[in-house]
Amino acid sequence: MLVNGKWAEKWQPVQQSDADGRFIRQHSGFRDRIGPDSAKGFAVEAGRYQLYVAYICPWASRTLIALHLKGLENAIDVCAVDPRLGDQGWAFTGRDDSDLDPVNGASYMHEIYTLADPTHTGRATVPVLWDKKTRTIVNNESSDIVRIFDKDFGALATGDVDLCPPELQKEIDAVNERLYMSFNNGVYRAGFAGTQKAYEEAVADVFASLDWMEGRLARADWLVGDRLTETDIRAFVTLVRFELAYYSLFKCNLRPLSAYPAVRAYLVRLLAIPAFAASVRPDHIKAGYYSIKALNPTGIVPVGPELDYLEALGAARGDRPARSAA
Repeated sequence: MLVNGKWAEKWQPVQQSDADGRFIRQHSGFRDRIGPDSAKGFAVEAGRYQLYVAYICPWASRTLIALHLKGLENAIDVCAVDPRLGDQGWAFTGRDDSDLDPVNGASYMHEIYTLADPTHTGRATVPVLWDKKTRTIVNNESSDIVRIFDKDFGALATGDVDLCPPELQKEIDAVNERLYMSFNNGVYRAGFAGTQKAYEEAVADVFASLDWMEGRLARADWLVGDRLTETDIRAFVTLVRFELAYYSLFKCNLRPLSAYPAVRAYLVRLLAIPAFAASVRPDHIKAGYYSIKALNPTGIVPVGPELDYLEALGAARGDRPARSAA
């Protein structure tokens, strides 16, 4: 992590935990908006902003899905880091269908943070929405960036979906919080638990969430209301990684997704939507998670699993193979 703008130690997945070994996630430090609500005057302009992402990362993938659903591909550039986490965290290598940094020429993601704040202390996470004009970070909180894409870009957004309609916002916020605590972050709380107690608490939360989703999706197509919302994006990014990484590496193996037919059918429906499919690179997901030395010291990437619901991925995405390769 960075301490006063200097890279202080080798990257570690857990920077903070409580007295009972529970994983604690760092809060995001850059939280501005774009347009009239911007504190620093970030204006709506095509080509002004770059989105830094990692295809392994569910939080970054949320923003990619929103970008595609809103039709902002021609207004906002995207730069993807190498999926493997090294001693200095996320890197720009150009390997394995990742990118070099075309805007700042950085070698590591932490250099982007020190460009924005030379004294920054904290983790250098993705996603990051970067302003090319003022050479600083607009926002590094995925939930904010989703709403920036949904609400702030006005006529530049060609997609007509409203991911957080006003009449559903209260329910969306409540379900989002439930999913975050017990499911999206629950798998990480399980994977990075420091004690048996912390692990078992997290796993119980993960499968309670799957039980809740199964009940909801057995009688409705969407998690909130009668339409696609940002809540479905939040559920999807964890579900699509569940059997690729969380079930095995994070020990969330109480039940497979096949035990949840309504949830699995929902995942398949979402994968058929091009904006969702475009965010999924199974090879990056496996390479990235299995590069975490604290969980997988040998670095061996499993050959499987073979997942039939990924068979249509290549067609939906249009440019990459349907099944991952180690």
